[in-house]
Amino acid sequence: MTGPCKYLLAVRVSVQDHRALVADLRQLLRVRLIDPLDIVAGEAVPDAFATIASAADVQAEVWAVQLLDGGSVIARHAAARIVAVLYPGDDVFDPAASWWETPLGRAIATRVGHPGAEVVSTATAAAMLGISRQGVADLLRRGKLSAHPDGGVVSASVAHRLSTFDQQRSPRARTDRVHR
Repeated sequence: MTGPCKYLLAVRVSVQDHRALVADLRQLLRVRLIDPLDIVAGEAVPDAFATIASAADVQAEVWAVQLLDGGSVIARHAAARIVAVLYPGDDVFDPAASWWETPLGRAIATRVGHPGAEVVSTATAAAMLGISRQGVADLLRRGKLSAHPDGGVVSASVAHRLSTFDQQRSPRARTDRVHR
């Protein structure tokens, strides 16, 4: 296998990681979709929101399984759907550095890399890995990450780097291991 796809591997995750991702997805679905709909149409269709909330809870479970346990194509499609539903807009998806520390950000970074870019800046790669830009430069220099010929870091190489480490560790402990 060649190109960025050579980096996409199945990753074993803990029950704790799965539960954290489901909780994160449920919270995002409620805050970004269900609550606004309730504000707009809640009095007109009060019983509908219990059904919608229940369906959203089930969808959060489905997305978590697809993202964490599905094959690379399934995980990539799940990430695309999640981003499209929860972060709609006409601009390219470009989350804040802190987003990569959330359960959803960590899962997407590990399984897909950046969902909206094949190549990311050093700063974005650093946020995805939870290390400094200097740490990313060091990993590039040592060949632990792939540099793109036009500049930046190949997103799939960041995902590969993350997938080679134990994701059950705390973010700070993971940081120490990712930089080695």
